[in-house]
Amino acid sequence: RFMKMQGNEVFFPIGFDSFGLPAENAAIQNNIHPKSWTYANIERMQKQLRTMGNMFAWKNEVITCDPEYYKWSQWFFLRMMEEDLAYREHAQVDFCNHCQTTLAREQVWGEDRVCERCQNPVVKKKLNQWKLRITKYADELLDFEGLDWPERVRSMQQNWIGRSEGVEFALKISDSADLSFRVFTTRPDTVFGMTFCVLAPEHILVDQITTPEQKEAVKAYKGAAERKDEIERTAEGQEKDGVFTGAFAVNPMNGESVPIWIADYVLASYGTGAIMAVPGHDERDFHFARKYGLPTPVVIVAPEQLDSIPDGDDLSEPILQKESSVMVNSLSFDGAVWPESYNRVADMMQKEGFGERQINFRLHDWLISRQRMWGTPIPIVYCESCGMQQVPYEELPVVLPDDAEFKPTGESPLKYHEGFLKTKCPKCGGDAERETDTMDTFICSSWYYYAYVAPYWKKGETLTKTDQPWDVEKIRNMCPVDQYTGGIEHATMHLLYFRFYTKALADMGLLDFREPAKRLFNQGMILGEDHEKMSKSRGNVVNPDDLVQKYGTDTVRAYLMFLGPWDAGAPWNPHGIEGLARFFKGVWTLCHLEAPETA
Repeated sequence: RFMKMQGNEVFFPIGFDSFGLPAENAAIQNNIHPKSWTYANIERMQKQLRTMGNMFAWKNEVITCDPEYYKWSQWFFLRMMEEDLAYREHAQVDFCNHCQTTLAREQVWGEDRVCERCQNPVVKKKLNQWKLRITKYADELLDFEGLDWPERVRSMQQNWIGRSEGVEFALKISDSADLSFRVFTTRPDTVFGMTFCVLAPEHILVDQITTPEQKEAVKAYKGAAERKDEIERTAEGQEKDGVFTGAFAVNPMNGESVPIWIADYVLASYGTGAIMAVPGHDERDFHFARKYGLPTPVVIVAPEQLDSIPDGDDLSEPILQKESSVMVNSLSFDGAVWPESYNRVADMMQKEGFGERQINFRLHDWLISRQRMWGTPIPIVYCESCGMQQVPYEELPVVLPDDAEFKPTGESPLKYHEGFLKTKCPKCGGDAERETDTMDTFICSSWYYYAYVAPYWKKGETLTKTDQPWDVEKIRNMCPVDQYTGGIEHATMHLLYFRFYTKALADMGLLDFREPAKRLFNQGMILGEDHEKMSKSRGNVVNPDDLVQKYGTDTVRAYLMFLGPWDAGAPWNPHGIEGLARFFKGVWTLCHLEAPETA
């Protein structure tokens, strides 16, 4: 409003991100279709927002559950498949039994691993899943140059992506000509201190290398590990345990044999699913070695320790030296100082052909499959003769049925809807079945800011692969977004996903910029009187309709401004608005006093 009053051209759109669990759960509870529930709520919210006097560009409104909107979400998916950015795999995933759907890693919250939507525990499950290859852009997503974004969001995204530089190298299995596994380390200068190595219980080699004497112990340990989640397995302070497989690997730097253990603190889904253990210089490895009587040799020291190198057996804690650390007990590398020591060992591994420098990321590919109905259908069909096939661009959108039954079973209701499920193969014309998973609702909000400039682009038209998904001239004139406002709670979800989408679409030639928003502001949240986030389950929701009816729009808007800084938020205080209402009433009365008559 201020910028508009200053004479600037301001485009302030609004839309309704309207797919997702709340609507589907309401449909189950009230025996109605989520479409009816959603549109009724949209109509109510439109009235509320207009009553509040907001200056939105209503003619540019978008509703993401409209087929004319989500046909483009499907179009982007097909393009991403062709660019090898979308793929399907059978994988272990996070699953919420209460919501009966899979969750992206970002939607599992806290050390207790609860669902961000319902706060119930999340479990592991193996399913066929669709993913987007966000990891392809991991390095670029770390770069915020030229962006006016809060430091906190930058830091959260950088930590989430988790870039680490190191060396990945191969360890051969003793007494085997062809079996080996790979490990990644950020400290190749400590490789001479490796006295054991650890595989994740799920590692593909475990069953192949376990000796007959250790099979029962390994089997029991694997079963126990399957019942734990990742947080429980890797939690700080928790005692680490494991089981010896009976097999050995060869340290390629000195030819020594080291025992191979399995331990649940190593995850198959992270890195190579295996680690080299250097107990003299790693706290976790140190405690593991002490527990099982494994050696803890010293192979790096501080410069001042060179005259009296500690004996590994006498260590009360590992030596965690990095800056200026000096290699010792490391054959020809003795005396090498960090970071030269890092480079010398890495160079030798590369020269000998068993290792290479590598950059690893904590970031996983984005899991987008959901076993629910109220989401964008994935435009894929399965044919017994031709296998998996893309729905042709010309047949988009694949539309959700209006008469699906809603019974949460762990599978999408679409699986039991014959009209939706049964179709024809686009390749051979034979009988086929549609994909019944739908897309994560964050797909809809990963590109909606471009839809605003020309809502429902090509409405009613047949699409082709070569189409432009928006008005190109308007996009060039109005994007990237100058000022974006979004909550800090979206730092590692929406605010990461929409950056990924922009970069991917730019690489497809659909955009000529690589960041969606120049400036980001994290607004605060208005809490309930109890200082908790407003929710129906807590009974602390404040209805704006009641407030406007009682106090008037201007009073309500003014009180929201007086609550505190825009980025801080505050709890709702019903007594505070009373005071402001009295003040406005006084001003009104003063302005309407009749001037006294004078002689």
